[in-house]
Amino acid sequence: MALPGYPYPSTAAEYDDRRRRARLHETRLGQDWTYRRRSRLVLLRLSLIPLLLLGIFGQYMMLDVAPERARLARTEPAVMPIAGPSNPQSADTAVFDLVGLGVLDATDTARALPSLTALGSVWAVRYDNAGIDTKVIADLIVKVTEAGRMRNVVLVGHSMGGVIALEVAKHLHTGSSRRVLGVILDCTPVDLHAVRPESRDQGEEMERWMGWIPGARESRLLRLIVETYARHESYTGGGQYGIRWDRFRSAVAQVLRDKIFNTDAASNGLIEAQFKAIVAGGAIDDLRALAKPAGSKPRPAIVYIRPHEGWRDPIVDVEYSHRVLVDQVGGVDGTLMVAFTRNTEHANPIQRPQEYNALIEQQVVPFIRLVQRESLTAAALSGH
Repeated sequence: MALPGYPYPSTAAEYDDRRRRARLHETRLGQDWTYRRRSRLVLLRLSLIPLLLLGIFGQYMMLDVAPERARLARTEPAVMPIAGPSNPQSADTAVFDLVGLGVLDATDTARALPSLTALGSVWAVRYDNAGIDTKVIADLIVKVTEAGRMRNVVLVGHSMGGVIALEVAKHLHTGSSRRVLGVILDCTPVDLHAVRPESRDQGEEMERWMGWIPGARESRLLRLIVETYARHESYTGGGQYGIRWDRFRSAVAQVLRDKIFNTDAASNGLIEAQFKAIVAGGAIDDLRALAKPAGSKPRPAIVYIRPHEGWRDPIVDVEYSHRVLVDQVGGVDGTLMVAFTRNTEHANPIQRPQEYNALIEQQVVPFIRLVQRESLTAAALSGH
């Protein structure tokens, strides 16, 4: 039996791969085009690029973004007990520690500050990794303190955590039955102007990327790229193509271990929410609300911890924040105390626990108790 073929009929025995390729060439798409054939072929090939990119984007959303988005949807804020009060006098007070930008859980920081137990039982706040809702945190604190029959609350905020602490304190002071005895701010930027320009630029650039790239708040791939680039000084400046590949591999391994596969790492969305809390500039309004009594509840004490030399803090202009705090809650009738450290930098109690604990024990605790006693005396006199 003869088979049709090109360029002449053949038998099955004579059929070979050369004839198959010739037939495919003869019947391929665009073979019979005569009008602007080359231009039409170029356009056809270019049209495949968006399809390829769309396929890659679909895989990115399905394999990278969607699983992380589902995991973050299941997270919620929590408070963990750290230590009980060191004296019976403080049994009715709870101290809540809140950490700053890029950190999820305050447990390690709270454990580094055993001096806080002089004020009451110590708790660490763990943020919702999907974002920050200060009203939810305040409601959680109310539930915990009601269950423990603790009427008084002290909030401690490190760096950006101080911005969150002030907003939570406002909710508690003006809208709950809890009494805020004090808010301790550790190198807190009271608004965006208090953030040094280089750190401010990094945060604003992060916000732009979050707005431009779909799924950036949940993407682990983008987090890997950004975190690896942030460590570029450790692996550039030598080796092949200007990269020290052994150090590069170590940097990637560190990012994978600490930021990607570590479920306790702060998510991109949480970091963005933390930075937006500073950008919103609500800390000054919160300070104004805390600077006056709320019903029968007196004003809370405000403590600002900062390095004695402002240049020691490379992230926050602590002198600017200091001036704003004096304007809002300081003065003759104010409730502000500024506590100076000698050897600390930016909100680093884990690195300098001895100095922090000595300062809290010798200055912060006596000041908060003094404000508390003065408030009780004033309330008793007004009651007469």
